[in-house]
Amino acid sequence: MFPILETERLILREITKEDAEGIFACFSNENVTRYYGQETLESIEEAVKFVDFFSNNYNEKRGIRWGIEKKETKGIIGTIGFNAWLPKHKRAEIGYEIHPEQWGKGYASEAVSRVLTYGFDVMNLTRIGAVVFLNNEASNKLLTNIGFQKEGVLKKYMYQNGVAHDTYVYSLLKNNK
Repeated sequence: MFPILETERLILREITKEDAEGIFACFSNENVTRYYGQETLESIEEAVKFVDFFSNNYNEKRGIRWGIEKKETKGIIGTIGFNAWLPKHKRAEIGYEIHPEQWGKGYASEAVSRVLTYGFDVMNLTRIGAVVFLNNEASNKLLTNIGFQKEGVLKKYMYQNGVAHDTYVYSLLKNNK
């Protein structure tokens, strides 16, 4: 059973084929993908493959990705979840994106806080990491405000549009939550 999480304003739920348009709306927007390490989607078929990728990751216990939906509106405004999940080592990396029309409203912070609680309390993670482009000021600020510690810089760690970028690496440990 895929876990459904709630916050004050959001429902975090399984991503289905019906969400392909919402996935496409996010990942076809260069403002979203410029700090993502993912090329901008050009077709709805590519978005359907994302849905399959998220589903396979969950089924194979490599990750979990929720669709972010506002309680009063049908359709997702972004996604959030854990990548590089290694249950044996009790760690995973958090990743998320929100459609630019929804930026600045606190949805990302709300979703991240809820997913962190799930990761520590239900998935029994000890460490949650994050890798963020140096220029992604909004995400860097969100993570530090929530309590993530910057551990260093990974040189030329992620490629975006054929260019290697440095990233910050962050962690939040269960005891420091």
